[in-house]
Amino acid sequence: MTFVTSQISRRSMLKAAGAAGVAATALTAPPATAAGTAFAHPGLLHTGADLARMAAKVKAGTAPYTTGFAKLTANRHAQSGWTANPQETVYRGSGSPQNYATLYNDVHAAYQNGLRYHVSGDTAHAETAVAILNAWSAKLTSLAGSADRFLAAGLYGYQFANAAELVRDHPDFELARFQEMLSKVFAPLSDDFLVKHNNAVVTNYWTNWDLTAMACVLATGIFCDDRSQVARAIAYFKDGEGLGSIKNAIPVVYDDGLAEWLEAGRDQGHALLGVGLMGTFCEMAWNQGYDLYGYDDSRFLKGAQYVAKWSLGGDVSYTANTRRKGALGGWSGSETASAAAGVDPAMTRPIWAMIANHYTKRRGLSASYVTRIAAKSAPEGGGGDYGPNSGGFDQLGFGTLAFTRDRVSDTEASPSPSATSSAASGTRPQTGGTASPAAGQDLAATGSNGLVGWSAAAGITAVAGGLLLLRRRARS
Repeated sequence: MTFVTSQISRRSMLKAAGAAGVAATALTAPPATAAGTAFAHPGLLHTGADLARMAAKVKAGTAPYTTGFAKLTANRHAQSGWTANPQETVYRGSGSPQNYATLYNDVHAAYQNGLRYHVSGDTAHAETAVAILNAWSAKLTSLAGSADRFLAAGLYGYQFANAAELVRDHPDFELARFQEMLSKVFAPLSDDFLVKHNNAVVTNYWTNWDLTAMACVLATGIFCDDRSQVARAIAYFKDGEGLGSIKNAIPVVYDDGLAEWLEAGRDQGHALLGVGLMGTFCEMAWNQGYDLYGYDDSRFLKGAQYVAKWSLGGDVSYTANTRRKGALGGWSGSETASAAAGVDPAMTRPIWAMIANHYTKRRGLSASYVTRIAAKSAPEGGGGDYGPNSGGFDQLGFGTLAFTRDRVSDTEASPSPSATSSAASGTRPQTGGTASPAAGQDLAATGSNGLVGWSAAAGITAVAGGLLLLRRRARS
């Protein structure tokens, strides 16, 4: 096995990225939303067409939508009249008075009530969701704790944005105040993590840490109509330094068409979390015209297939790797993963329906392992259906209801022939809303919060602080 290493400073990397900006943009930048226009709303995990489909299918008594909706209505978080318990400061992590369970329970109650409103038409659920969201935006001012505060920002930031997107046009919803909360409390922590990684070696944090932050930055950027924020998130997905960018999260593509998921060398639970988060990221981007599902020859599909086969008890290849750990200028060490971890075939998360339906129904591709595990996991529930601890609330869930699809036409499943460059530009036609992609934005641009852009120029391999990130070539 051959390792490719590079050792340059973050400052040198950013300087090189700036010098190569024009060329890199041509190679890697998806078209940005046209200047002066908002993003499509609703347009995070669910579009208006998605919500209308769910309502129509449930009203018609169509399976499996009906069983998916039954999972939703049975969840205690989906009941109208849920009373919020907002906090001024939310703490997550050791050494702090942890109260973050209050936040994730309320976030899921808002989301589930918002979703139930769209399917049933019962306005009591919309009013409940609005009341929860307004209560939090009126009180929350900060997230604190150990490094786990970054997980809180990432997970609950993207989830909060999705819950609010379902009721953003409700007359009683305090939209501007909620946007301010997302922009000042959640997004800055996630933004900062992707730049500084909590002042640690860039590989110190596993894949799912990056992906939580990426999901938050993308979701809050769309919700707040911040085009530069969305552009930075997409650039990081493609070329970010950390282990959440797609070629670091899925570092090896094998001859059998499967692609190694890096955290399979850690444990099954975190690998499932990561796949779910990357799928969430791709779905939100898709609904704004960016095809990251198909990026790099559908690399995500190959990684999801790998995790699905492995989680079903199948044998998968794993290429040994070493990642550096520690603080910049302080303690350092390394950790080697040499094989995929053991699995419990009974373990599941509500992540598979979204992925399976995209590739098999939108795209008409084969996804045998993903399809099998999606069927095994159905009907998917949501927060509160997978245990009381935080891991059971990492995904919004209800994919059987939300993502079951009919086969769509080829024109709906493929990038537009009139897109600005080629399929590599990562775009597809818009399916609704007010946004329409337009050519040309430098994705390494500084965002509205003043943080430096994250992505390296095409072809540069780099790590922070002079420590090595070991890059691997697929075995011949």
